[in-house]
Amino acid sequence: MKTRMAISITLIFVIVFGVNSYIGWHGRVFLSDQLGSWFHSGLYWIVFWIVALSYLLAWVSSRVLPAGVSRLLKIIGSYWFAIMQFGILLLPLTDLAIGVFHLASVPSNTYVPILGWINVGIILIAMIRGSYNAQSPVIRRYDITVPKKAGDWEQLRIAVASDIHLGSIVGNRHLRKLVEQVNGLKPDLILLPGDVIDDDIKPFIRYNMGRTMRELQAPLGVYAVLGNHEYIGGHIPAFVEQMNQIGIRVLMDETVHIKERLYIVGRKDKASERTPDGRKALATLLEGTDLRQPIIVMDHQPYHLDKAADAGADVMLSGHTHRGQMAPNHLITRRLFELDWGYLRKGNLHAIVSSGFGTWGPPIRLGSRSEIIELTIHFKSNEREEG
Repeated sequence: MKTRMAISITLIFVIVFGVNSYIGWHGRVFLSDQLGSWFHSGLYWIVFWIVALSYLLAWVSSRVLPAGVSRLLKIIGSYWFAIMQFGILLLPLTDLAIGVFHLASVPSNTYVPILGWINVGIILIAMIRGSYNAQSPVIRRYDITVPKKAGDWEQLRIAVASDIHLGSIVGNRHLRKLVEQVNGLKPDLILLPGDVIDDDIKPFIRYNMGRTMRELQAPLGVYAVLGNHEYIGGHIPAFVEQMNQIGIRVLMDETVHIKERLYIVGRKDKASERTPDGRKALATLLEGTDLRQPIIVMDHQPYHLDKAADAGADVMLSGHTHRGQMAPNHLITRRLFELDWGYLRKGNLHAIVSSGFGTWGPPIRLGSRSEIIELTIHFKSNEREEG
């Protein structure tokens, strides 16, 4: 196991350094053409590798660097992830164009600046549009019917926000938008299906994000579950304590009976399967529940929809995928998950996967939007009960 992990880590580093070297070489060619004698190759490569490895530097040196410096490095590194992806997509096409120009005997000092500025322009446009998509959340509305009684309730309005990723990149400003938009919906219940924090809990505490988050209000309460990033950070007891202090209950393989009318089931994240405690099967969590009442499940990663349907769940709320966050990554998430975004009916189960409210890495979205889900559930007893 250790050997396999060491090989995997080594392979990742080789790929990262290879991709960055490829991007760096193209940047060097372009800047040396534009700056001429002002260009200094040695200085360029020093600055380039500091920028390219800044996210890693922030992570490795977070305990010794001042918080402000570590945060700055993480922000730079996060944006660099976006540039890396754009580079992977654009530069092979650029090299193909260079080959065509070379065969046509076009001088390099003619096509290098043209291709270089085209790439710069595309990246700038993508970054601006992607920032808008990430910073301007939309409300996605779903209206479903569950053929069960929930006491005298005819319907329930739920606000859902997954993958907030609060930390060094997503902070109080974006969180304030969440609070204002969610409270503006006046929901009966608020559910947060995982990745509330980005991983490290220290920025959440340092910038007093709990004070802002405490303002989320709903008559039936606010409930959350753990995502994979809470497990990456490894500060789960501290995170749960922070949530308890602001009145948000984190359900860890727990079932809550709301007003004796319906059940909220909160699962530990799939990442917990690698921990000594593991996580319980959904069927186990539903033991002792009245399956005649509505059952809403929060499970951060949208796996095993069929098992949720077979266990008797009526609604399953997930996130995790970000819908790829930046196109064309959605083509990958679409293949990894039966449902990577949106709505799917699976037997009697209504499955909904959100693209998330926050972002991981660059605060940029292309082909996806930051979103809040407004879910309205109508309760209607089935024909057998009515008869």
